[in-house]
Amino acid sequence: MPFSTGLVTNTRAFGTAASNIVLSTRNIDTINPATVTYHIFASVDSSIFYTAYMSSFIVAPNYFDVREFFIAGNVAYEVQVSISNSTSTLISVFGIDEFGNLVTEQGKLQEDLSFISSLSPVIV
Repeated sequence: MPFSTGLVTNTRAFGTAASNIVLSTRNIDTINPATVTYHIFASVDSSIFYTAYMSSFIVAPNYFDVREFFIAGNVAYEVQVSISNSTSTLISVFGIDEFGNLVTEQGKLQEDLSFISSLSPVIV
């Protein structure tokens, strides 16, 4: 089931800008692993977006995975995530500043993410 943060504004004009994005995943299924696929889109000018990161990874049963992505210099971004075992997998996406502090206005818990029909195609 794919989800999106929607476009997130990442400038100091709207609070604190994030220098990194943290994608946290928790697989609460005690038997089955979860496959997570993500696409992170970013823009330096809010008009042209590019694929900053994309990959897949497996989260073992009853395990956590936390990944960090450098996003400084981009004024907007979107994180899209698709999970193979979505009913038993929890995700959150948070921006953190250059000191490692949470940028709370850029925090997205599972219930804050929007359902999308599929991950967007890669933008080169």
